[in-house]
Amino acid sequence: MHGYGPMPQQPTTSRPSPATLTTVRVILVALTVLSCGLLGWAPMLRLAIVTRKPRDWFLLVVVVALNIGLFSFIMATPDDPDQMSDAAALFMMLWILALLAGVITYYLYAEIRHYNTPGAPAPYGTPAHPAPPLPYQQQHLAPHQQHQPQQHQPQPQQHQQPNPYTAPTTPPTPTPAPQRLDQVRAELDELSDYLRKENRDSRDGEGR
Repeated sequence: MHGYGPMPQQPTTSRPSPATLTTVRVILVALTVLSCGLLGWAPMLRLAIVTRKPRDWFLLVVVVALNIGLFSFIMATPDDPDQMSDAAALFMMLWILALLAGVITYYLYAEIRHYNTPGAPAPYGTPAHPAPPLPYQQQHLAPHQQHQPQQHQPQPQQHQQPNPYTAPTTPPTPTPAPQRLDQVRAELDELSDYLRKENRDSRDGEGR
């Protein structure tokens, strides 16, 4: 039976801080320059240990051979500079310059590129938050759940019910115009009858 707990996490490797890397690079480059290339094997050895690539180990062997050859050539030249020929001095100078330029350039380029790649280890102090692995059961159920078609159930239509708390508003009924006209006409008739009666009474009084 398989357990449901998380898978054991592998320890992640870390790299030195940028300040430490810069300090180490400066020291190795300074040693190479001050030794006129005779210590050029030191940065190449560090590079081969850091990258662990066969190409860097091969280049380390080449640099060591060039350093041995340069040291042997220097020991074979006479101690008095006046006795050294111009061709020998020029050859030794070109050998030293080529060794310095090649070792320093390749060492800085390869190490900076190694630490800047996406798969390079993180610096010290950088927290690594790996995603928690799924349990065994969830890992096997997830692919099957993805292939199952989703069943859509029809949702019943909701009928909007009237609110019992809101009273229906009735539009105002306008007063019929014919009834109003009849009322005014009746009032005018009564007023005219009253005036006629008054005129008739006044005439009868004068005749007496």
